[in-house]
Formats: sequence, C-alpha cells, structure tokens
Amino acid sequence: MKKISIGTWAYTIGPYAKHPVSWNEVISNLKRLGFDGVELGGFPPHPNPDEMPNREQRQECRDQLRRLGLDWSGLAANLWSQHLIDTEDQSAYLAEFRKNLEFCRDLGIPAIRVDSVQPPTIFEKLDPQAARKRVVSTWKRCAAEAADSGVRLSWEFEPGFAFNKPSDILRIVEEVNHDNFGVLFDSCHGYMVAVHGSRQPGARETLPGGVVELAQKLRGKINHLHLIDSDGTLHDEETSTHAPFGQGCVPFDQLIPELLRNDMGHDWWTIDLCFWPDAWPVTAESKKAVDELNRKYATE
Repeated sequence: MKKISIGTWAYTIGPYAKHPVSWNEVISNLKRLGFDGVELGGFPPHPNPDEMPNREQRQECRDQLRRLGLDWSGLAANLWSQHLIDTEDQSAYLAEFRKNLEFCRDLGIPAIRVDSVQPPTIFEKLDPQAARKRVVSTWKRCAAEAADSGVRLSWEFEPGFAFNKPSDILRIVEEVNHDNFGVLFDSCHGYMVAVHGSRQPGARETLPGGVVELAQKLRGKINHLHLIDSDGTLHDEETSTHAPFGQGCVPFDQLIPELLRNDMGHDWWTIDLCFWPDAWPVTAESKKAVDELNRKYATE
C-alpha cells in the first residue's frame, strides 16, 4: 500500500490567499482524516525557510509533525521570484535553491520540487535551445547538491511553465541525466499536456494515447507523483485545473498501473488540490478516492 499525503499549498494560495487555513489546523485535520503525511508548500503562512531560519525552530516543526504520526513526502520550494531561463547568471537561483535544500535537510524532508519558473511565452523573446541548456546545466548542479544532502530532486512540468511539450519533457530529463533527478508526474498536468497540448508554443504536440502514453514514454524517469483529476480546462488560462476525483477525464484505471511500473525509491502518492476553490471541504472525499485507487492497484 502507498502512503498518502496532500499538498498544503492548496490551503494557502489562490482562493485561500486571503483566508489561509492555519498550519496547526491543516496537520491536525489531515491526521484525523487518516493521511500518512504532508507535502509542504514552503511559503507563508506555513513553515518556510525565511520565517523559520534556525535549526531549533525547524526541529520543533519536525517534532510537531512526528508527534501526530505524520511525515513529509516533499517540499514545493518557493523559487518563483527567481529567473532560471532568461539569464546566464544562475547565482541567485542557486542561492535560493540551496536555502530550501538546507530547509529540507533540517526538517528531514526527502524530496524537493522545482519547475522552469517562467511561462511558455518566454520563447517569444528567447531561443529555446539556449534556454534549455541553461535549465539543464543548472538542474544538473542542483541534482548533485541535493544528492549530497540525501534529497531527491523532482521537476514538475505543466502547461503554465516553459518546456511543456512531451518531447521537451523527455529531452530535458535525458539531458540532465542524473540518478537524483526525475519527473514529478502530476496526472492533471500530464492530461493537459498530452491530450490538449495546452499553452504549447508553436506547433501543438499531443499524443494519440494521451496521458497514459506520456507516462509510458517517461517510464523509469518518474520519481514523484501528484494525483488529481482534470476536466480539460485551464485555471485562469494559465495552468491545469486540478479538479477533484470523479469530476474529470483522467483514465486512472489505465494510468495508475502504468505509473506503478516506476521504481521511485519511495511509496508516496500526493493529492494536489492546487487552486481548487473548495479544497478544504473536498479533502476528505479526495482521500477516499485515492484510498480506493490504493486498495485497487497498490496492495502488494
């Protein structure tokens, strides 16, 4: 059976930005609902490296979670103020990454999530090949440093960020070519990329087999999972709508067996309700839906 966590960013950004759910309320409710852990959105008002600068604070945060019988599945690092693609100087990005990596070490968080930071429209003013080389070289360095800290590095592709075509995704992970680097496969992003080709610059690139074919192409390169449905739309015309299970089109009965063919080195499945307006009320039903997938496909 897989361990189930949920991304805490669902309760702090988007519809919840003006009335976030407190950290203590989140973790106590997740424990009550039978979750095994949390995936931390490392930005205010939840624990983050800037507001928790010393190890004593971080140790207390770690101990608080452990006392509840919960654990960490990963960290969504706050790197969105940085420039990854449109600058040759990666020092600021690397400094921010290292700050979040140290945060992972101190809290015992086993994985750190990254993305390409900037939107796909960046290629209107920048050569894609030059951009890809910058991203690959930077993530090679990040993967090596994360490996030294015992932390996995996972890249989450999506329509709202550059390199959102199936061939882009495969090429980047192959060029980074590091054992500690892999793809964070979010089921709704995978659906929007492979079925709709959402926000892809130039010629649209989709796959006949949709999200399942994309997972097949990435087999062996996936080291983290986010599970949620997709209704085939974009949130604010920017990123995939993270629709609750049963309100979309993702063929989980075909997708989950394929995803299980990846040896990720861990047993976490993470629910992602990012930007869903009623994320807090639907958390319980989302847990039930993933529990059913867990029982059906991951009992061994």
